[in-house]
Amino acid sequence: MQIIHTIADMRRWRAENADVAIVPTMGNLHEGHISLARQARRHARRVIVSIFVNPLQFGANEDFSRYPRTLSDDCDRLREVDTDVVFAPAADTLFPHPQSYHVEPPALANELCGAFRPGHFRGVATIVLKFFNITQPCVALFGQKDYQQLAIIRGMVTDLNVPVDIVAGATVRAADGLALSSRNGFLSAPERAEAPRLYQTLNVIRDRLATGQRDFTALELAASATLAVHGWRVDYVAIRRRDLTMPASGDTDFVVLAAAHLGNTRLIDNIEVESTETL
Repeated sequence: MQIIHTIADMRRWRAENADVAIVPTMGNLHEGHISLARQARRHARRVIVSIFVNPLQFGANEDFSRYPRTLSDDCDRLREVDTDVVFAPAADTLFPHPQSYHVEPPALANELCGAFRPGHFRGVATIVLKFFNITQPCVALFGQKDYQQLAIIRGMVTDLNVPVDIVAGATVRAADGLALSSRNGFLSAPERAEAPRLYQTLNVIRDRLATGQRDFTALELAASATLAVHGWRVDYVAIRRRDLTMPASGDTDFVVLAAAHLGNTRLIDNIEVESTETL
C-alpha cells in the first residue's frame, strides 16, 4: 500500500493505473469505512481511500479542531484490506490559497442537516469534486448513514456530468443498533449507553408507518418528544420520500431521518421504509 501526500504524486500513480475506485473519508476509520473499502474492490481493480479533515464543511462553532486525526492507525487498518493507496494531503496542498470557487448545491443543501449547518454541503460538494478531479476515479463509495450527503453528491455528479458512478454502502451498526461514526468516540459512557435510542426511535416510526399511519407531523413530533425526555437536543426528525422531497399522502418508499445532540455530540441516523412494509 502506498501513502501519497501530494497532488502530483497522486496524479502520477493514477496515470499508471486504470479502473480505480475511491472511498473519501475524514479518517479516524471505523468498520463502516472499512466495509466501504472492501466493497470498493468489487467495483474496481484499484482502491484509493482519501483521508482529509475538510475545513470547508465545518462551521465556526463546530468540532473541526477536535476531530480525531489518526492517520497511522487508519493506514494499519487499510493495509489489512489490501487498499492500494491512501491519499492524505495536507491542507496547504489542497488549499495553497483560500478557496475562491465552490460547488453550490441546490435548495436541499439548506434543509434537514443543512438548516442547522449552514454551508456544510457546499463544503462537502466542493471537496468531493476536488478529490474526483485529482484522482479521476471510475467509482466512488459513500456510506448511507450520511443520506443527505449521498443525495447531494449524486445530484452533483449528474448535473455536472462527472464520469463517476456513485455507490452507496449500507450503514454499519454496533450490536445495540448505534450507527458507527467517528463522533461516537466523543460520547461519555452514560451517553454511549443512551445513544442507541436514536435508532430505536426511528424504528418506532417505521413500525407505525407499516400499520398505515400517515400523520407524518404527529409521528415526527412524538419521536422528537421521546428523545427530548431522555436528554437529547433534537435538530430534526423527518419523514421524506427517498429523493428527500416531502412525502405526499398514500403509500410510497420513505426514508426516516434524524439528527440530535447527546451532550456535546451530534449524531445522525436514518432508516429506509419500503412500500411493501406499508401494506
